[in-house]
Amino acid sequence: MGERGCDPKAEADALRLGLDLGLTLIDTAEMYADGGAERVVAQAIAGRRDEVFLVSKAYPQNASRARAKRACEASLQRLGTDHLDLYLLHWRGAVPLAETVEAFEALKAEGKILRWGVSNLDPDDMAELGAVPGGGACSVNQVLYNPEFRGIEFDLLPQAKASGMPIMAYSPLGQGGALLRNRALLAVAARHAATPAQVALAWALRHQTIIAIPKAATPQHITANAQAAELVLTPQDLAEIDATFPPPRRPTPLAML
Repeated sequence: MGERGCDPKAEADALRLGLDLGLTLIDTAEMYADGGAERVVAQAIAGRRDEVFLVSKAYPQNASRARAKRACEASLQRLGTDHLDLYLLHWRGAVPLAETVEAFEALKAEGKILRWGVSNLDPDDMAELGAVPGGGACSVNQVLYNPEFRGIEFDLLPQAKASGMPIMAYSPLGQGGALLRNRALLAVAARHAATPAQVALAWALRHQTIIAIPKAATPQHITANAQAAELVLTPQDLAEIDATFPPPRRPTPLAML
């Protein structure tokens, strides 16, 4: 959202409809449209900040002692708020994890963020994070997860469950629409009088420890996403999806977009 040529008012209206329907987590980042997405979110949550669980993300180079505060304050200004509910390291860079934890804990102490987490960290990264002072305060790991990319089920997801930490699934509907044209998802959708997108969301949400964050910028998609929370897939549905997109049998490199 917030890209040049888009309609920021229509995008903000779609986000407000999501709030009306109970979709109260909004995820954004300083990277998205060079801050433009955060400005769209600001329009959407104006006068409704208390209804929103607001998430933004910092570039890896901004997750240091010297730059984290400035980056966070810039996001807060664009978002029109004085705090974030959750602030994430967007992906791992050159800044040591221990330094990022220290910087994020300082932001938490100042009340600029209530929680912090990470994104695109693999099991080894998470183990390293857990070993640094304060690393156990990590609230979430946001990673790519959908039927096409389910490698996290082998190691990262069990690791997160064991530590009681949720996983936030980005791109749960895939990229470019290919996943939503898949025959298995279409067949399952037909049985439930649902859409393939709703099936993909229900598939991700079958794990109680997974949060799904699909992008939606139209009223139709927002409404359909909200309805997906009511869809429960049967063992037959899951077996058909597994036959097309087999679960992982060995460790695989963490997929990223």
